[in-house]
Amino acid sequence: MQIPAAFDYARAESLEHALQLLSEHGPEARVIAGGHSLLPMMKLRLANPEWLIDINDLTDLAYITEDADVVRIGAMTRHVELLESEALAGLFPIVRDAERTIADPLVRNRGTIGGSLCQADPAEDLSTVCHVLGAELVIRGANGERSVPMAQLHTGPYETSVEQDEILTEVRWPVRPRTASAYTKVERRAGDWATAAAGASVTMGADGRVEDVTIGLTAVGLDGGTATRAADAVRGQTPSEDLYAEAGRRAAEQCRPIGDQRGTEAYKRHLADELTRRVLRRSVERATAPLGRGV
Repeated sequence: MQIPAAFDYARAESLEHALQLLSEHGPEARVIAGGHSLLPMMKLRLANPEWLIDINDLTDLAYITEDADVVRIGAMTRHVELLESEALAGLFPIVRDAERTIADPLVRNRGTIGGSLCQADPAEDLSTVCHVLGAELVIRGANGERSVPMAQLHTGPYETSVEQDEILTEVRWPVRPRTASAYTKVERRAGDWATAAAGASVTMGADGRVEDVTIGLTAVGLDGGTATRAADAVRGQTPSEDLYAEAGRRAAEQCRPIGDQRGTEAYKRHLADELTRRVLRRSVERATAPLGRGV
């Protein structure tokens, strides 16, 4: 039986209280909400916090708010709420695509978007989604609030730019006209971490060319979160199977997968290639569907 090391526990009554507790208990304190990432690491003694600060009562951080040019997601919003949101499915179909592949209903009912992003697991799906959507992250600390682009949130595997006495409070996704997105994933079994996955967001111009595009890859060692070389091949071009093939080839070249029990390096590069083609094709189809969106 795997048992965590001993720790103390406190339940925060508000965001200010949570920040106070983090400040009081120092670098060995961690916040916990869903716990589906932190608790397994504690059982394996890969994480050994002296204090757990429970933030499940911070229900004011659970919301989905749609404005004219941005959608705001509270960090305590559960996966199931993201999955079931019709507003998100219309604006950002990549979210529902990804959420359908994340773990199982038990995890989706408890896990939060903030916890997923702050875990900074290289195989975590919502991180790629946020890279693709150009997310802005709001972080609160005792000295006030700051925002950082998704590209600056993760500083390495399981490391973020959120300081020890800060909490991620909100995720912001910009709303862009004539834009659609998609996500697809290969896993060993339903709900598993990705062997490889890809996401894309495509903005179509009035002339039928790709006005803008972002491509992200999961679990294949892609530095910076986005496949810039693949996107450069697509931007400004008319969609075609040859174009998708060139983007896939470049994505496979840019990533740096590591062979493991999920597959060899060559196999993962093949997946990066093929999955990039699929998400680009699907994003273009959705962006050019009636009303400009397809789910």
